[in-house]
Amino acid sequence: MIGALQRLKRSNRLVSGDSTAGRGEGNSDEGDVSVSFMERVGSAPISWGICEVPGWGAQLPVERVLGEMAELGLRATELGSVGYLPTDESELRALLDRFGMRLTGGFNALVLHDAERSAETLASATAEADLLAAVGATCFITCAVSDPDDWQRVELTDDQWSTMAENLARIDELCEQRGLVQAFHPHVDSLVETAPEIERVVAMSSVAFVLETGHMLIGGLDPYEFAVEHGDRVALVHLKDVATEYVGPLNRDELTLMEAVQAGIFPSLGEGQAPIETTIRQLETTGYRGHYVIEQDAALTDGLPAAGEGPGRDVARSVAFLQSVASAITADTNNKGDIPV
Repeated sequence: MIGALQRLKRSNRLVSGDSTAGRGEGNSDEGDVSVSFMERVGSAPISWGICEVPGWGAQLPVERVLGEMAELGLRATELGSVGYLPTDESELRALLDRFGMRLTGGFNALVLHDAERSAETLASATAEADLLAAVGATCFITCAVSDPDDWQRVELTDDQWSTMAENLARIDELCEQRGLVQAFHPHVDSLVETAPEIERVVAMSSVAFVLETGHMLIGGLDPYEFAVEHGDRVALVHLKDVATEYVGPLNRDELTLMEAVQAGIFPSLGEGQAPIETTIRQLETTGYRGHYVIEQDAALTDGLPAAGEGPGRDVARSVAFLQSVASAITADTNNKGDIPV
């Protein structure tokens, strides 16, 4: 069986279709970095406020969300909340084709630590992996939770950590069989949220990661440092800026995650305090050629916005920020012959 990191290197290629441009292969003559970089930027329904949590906010129709993504030049999306996009393969493929979109992956909240629920977890993972593979996705995103319907922070025993590692390896294998890469997603309120918990997963497994600039920062781990130390473990990047004035209240349970999102904890990229540009530069310097997903969780608390208003406008600011970063990288490359950190 091919190791998880070997699969990551094989799959981590330019989305423009250059199958030889994996990590460390064919990257010395990329040309215009701004083009190759922006081709790899997508978004997710949560950036338009789409979330299944009761009370989150108004939910925009699928046609508007995908249409606004396409208008912004974004050609990739994640699956989003269960049932928001079709779960039938042919319906999903037809919808994506209609808007010129491709699927980067799908988020899966799974019980990994409970041996008695392993069979149930693997059955759920298999069904989701089948769908993702059938429509050409690249990543199976895994989040470790106490229960998919009731996330609680609980302290795991050593045996439970071991069970989690075993299940991650099993999901790695079923993803490999379908041409996918599993990407582990640290997340607020999940079982792997804090810096020590993230580092424990790094040490106990070979699973690849979602470098999540927002959730990692909230959990006390600098995403730039993760890119420096574990860049070879990054399969997918979720770009999320953070208004850090909300981090303390969130971590002290004075705010729920939903309340923090509604208050504005995740502004447009470049408008918060997360090290977005330095993290991108570090990844691009070291050969990362996978997807970047603009995932600035939003909540529509004042009803549905008028056309041209609301989340689409906020994501447009993030796209403009990323275009400026890409242009700066290109300019530095042309001036110095290398991409600076």
